[in-house]
Amino acid sequence: MKVKDVMTCNLYSLKPDDTIKFTAGYFLSHHIDGAPVLDADGVLQGLFTKSHIMRAVAEQIDFNTPISELMTKNIETVKPEDDILDLLEINRGRLPVLGEQEVLGIVTRTDLMWGYSKYVMEISNQLEAIISSVYNPIIVIDINGVITMCNDAFEKTFAINKKDIIGLYIRECLPESRLDEIICSGKAEPLARVNIKGKTYMSNRTPVYLKDEIVGAVAVMQDISELEEISRELNYSKIISEELNAIIESSFDGIFVTDAAGRVLKVNQAYERISGIKVSQVLGKTMKELVQTGIYDRSVTLEVIESHSPVTIVQEVVTGKTILVTGNPLFDEQGQLFRVVTNVRDITELNQLQRDLETMEGLKSQYEQELNKLREELKGSQDLIYRSEKMKNLINLVKRLSGVDSTVLIQGESGVGKELIAASLHKNSKRADKPYIKINCGAIAENLLESELFGYEGGAFTGAKKEGKAGLFEIANGGTLFLDEIAEVSPALQVKLLRVLQERVLTRVGGVKQIDIDVRIIAATNQDLENMVRHGNFRKDLFYRLNVVPLSIPPLRERKDDIPALICYFMEKFNRRYEMKRELDYAVIKVLYDYDWPGNVRELQNVIERLVVMSNHRIIGREDILAYLYPAVNPRETGLRKIKTLKFAVEELEEQLLREAIQQYRTTRKVAEVLDINQSTVVRKAARYGIKINKEES
Repeated sequence: MKVKDVMTCNLYSLKPDDTIKFTAGYFLSHHIDGAPVLDADGVLQGLFTKSHIMRAVAEQIDFNTPISELMTKNIETVKPEDDILDLLEINRGRLPVLGEQEVLGIVTRTDLMWGYSKYVMEISNQLEAIISSVYNPIIVIDINGVITMCNDAFEKTFAINKKDIIGLYIRECLPESRLDEIICSGKAEPLARVNIKGKTYMSNRTPVYLKDEIVGAVAVMQDISELEEISRELNYSKIISEELNAIIESSFDGIFVTDAAGRVLKVNQAYERISGIKVSQVLGKTMKELVQTGIYDRSVTLEVIESHSPVTIVQEVVTGKTILVTGNPLFDEQGQLFRVVTNVRDITELNQLQRDLETMEGLKSQYEQELNKLREELKGSQDLIYRSEKMKNLINLVKRLSGVDSTVLIQGESGVGKELIAASLHKNSKRADKPYIKINCGAIAENLLESELFGYEGGAFTGAKKEGKAGLFEIANGGTLFLDEIAEVSPALQVKLLRVLQERVLTRVGGVKQIDIDVRIIAATNQDLENMVRHGNFRKDLFYRLNVVPLSIPPLRERKDDIPALICYFMEKFNRRYEMKRELDYAVIKVLYDYDWPGNVRELQNVIERLVVMSNHRIIGREDILAYLYPAVNPRETGLRKIKTLKFAVEELEEQLLREAIQQYRTTRKVAEVLDINQSTVVRKAARYGIKINKEES
C-alpha cells in the first residue's frame, strides 16, 4: 500500500510569519495537532505542532513570536509512491508528502497504522481464500496441538465441519495423526505416508516458526490410495516394457517389427548398423510404401502377411547393402495375425569380418610393438593431458631428464600438475623399480618434519618408539624423494637438508651414526624461491643445490590449447566413475576456454566433476557453468562496494574468507579442508594478511 492511499489531502498549512497565538487558535478551530509551514511560493519550510506550543508555554515565550523561530526545520518527508511498510519504523507523528516541489498532503502515524491494518486484513483474507481454495486438505495446529485452521478440502475429505473441530486437540479429531510430533522434533517431514480412516495419504508436515520459535505445525495431504495401486501396475508394465526394449536393443542381429498391416512399429539400433537405413526413414510407414519409394527391392514382411508363415529372403536395400532377412508371424489368442518380427543379418559384413580377422592377424605383431613403445613413452604420464606447444616442449624435457639423476626443481602455481611431472620423472627413470616417496613439507609441523625426513633413534624424544624409526630419505634409498612445498621448510631444517644433499649422508635425530643414502631429489613449490632468497627467507646455497635443473610449469591460462583436451578427459573420467552420460553444450566449452582458471588444472577438474554430479540434465548448458564460475556475489557481504582492480578485489575477498574461516574453525587443518587448499597455503596467506593463528590450535 502506498502513501498516497492513506495521506490526508485536505492540507491545513501555516506561514512562517504566523504567530504562536494565531497558530494555537488555528489548531483549535480545525481540530488538528500540527501543520506544515510553507512560504509564499508553497515551498516547505518546516513543521509546527502542538508540542511547539507547549514548549512556548513552558519557556514563557511571547505568544506573538513568529512560529518560524520555533518550528522544526530539518524534517523528514515522503513521496506519494513510498510504501507504508517502509515508514513504520520512522518515529514521527506526521510526515509531509512532497510531489516535485509542492506539498501534496500529510501522513500521520494514525494514517500509517490505519493503512497497515487494512493491508494486514487484505493479506489475511487473501491467505484464507488461497488456503480454502487449495485442492489438497490442509490442517494447522498451535504449539499445544490444538487445531486452529483447516480448509474446505479437509472438511470434504474427512466429512468434518471445521466449526466442530476448531479448538479441539488434534488426536481427538484424528487419532492416527502424528502432526503434534512435528512440534516436538522441530523437523519437517516431507512426503510422509500416513493412514487415516482406512486410507493412505501423502503428507507434507512442517513446523511453523515465528521469530525463530515454533508456534505450531501444518500438514498438507494427498489421498494416494488409488494412485498407489495404479503406480504398482504402471511400474510393473514399465519394467516389462524396459526389459523387452533392452532385449531387442541388446540383439546383435537387426530386429524389425510391424503390425498386421505392415506398418513399422519398432526398429533396433543393430538394424541401423547393418542396413545403413535410419530408424526415422521407416518408423510409422508401411512396407508397401517403402518398397514403392525404393527403400527396399522387396519386403519379407509383406510375404509373411500373405502366407501367414515364416519367410527368409536375400534383400537389397537403398544403401547398396545385401542383407539376409527372416520374417516370423505372431498371432493373438484368436489366431489373428497381429505382428511380424523380422531378423536381419548382413551377409557382406560376415564376409568382411572374415577378411578383417585375417588382416588383423597379420598386423597383430606390428601393433603390439607400437603399443609397447607408446606405453614406455607415456609411462607415468597417463594423466598428463596436453595439446599446447608449451606443454609438448615441457614433456619432451621431462623425458630427457628422466634418463639422468640430476636434482630437479619444479615451479608453478597451485593446481598446475607438479606432482604428475614428478611422478613421470621417476617412473621413466632408471630408478623406476625403486621406491618413490613424496612428502608435503608444508602439511607437517616443523618439529615433526625433521624426524619424518631423517628418522630418529630409540628414546630420542618423548613418545619416540624404543626401536627408532627410519626416515623418508632411508625409505627412498635407491629411488626418488619428492619434496613438495619445499618453500615451507624452516631455516633450521634447511641447513640440515643442505648437508644431506651435499654429502649424501644423514644422521638420525638423537643418533650419531652416519647413514649413506642414494636418493634422487625432486622438489616443487608454488612460490618464487629466488625472491625468497633475496629477502632472506630461503637459504641461497640450498636454492642453488635444488635448482640444478629448473622446470617451470605454465599456468592453464597461458596454455589454453590444453583446455578442450582436459575437458574431454575429465568428462570421460567422471562419467565412467559415476556411471553417467553427461555431455557439454558447445557454449559451455567456450565459457570454460575463456575463463582464466586461477586454480589451474585442479580447479578445472573440480568444476567438471561438480557439473557431472550436480547437473539435472544430460546436456550441461551454459547456465549451469556460469553458476559455478561466476556465482552471484552480495557486495555488502564481500565489501565490494565500489569499482576496484580485479587483483585488489580478489585479494580483499580472499582475506575476508580466510579471516572468517580461521575464526570459525580455529585450526589450519580444518580451514584448509573447508577451503579446499593446502594447510601450508593457509599458514602462508594468514601471515601475508596479518591474521593471527593460535599455534596450539593449528
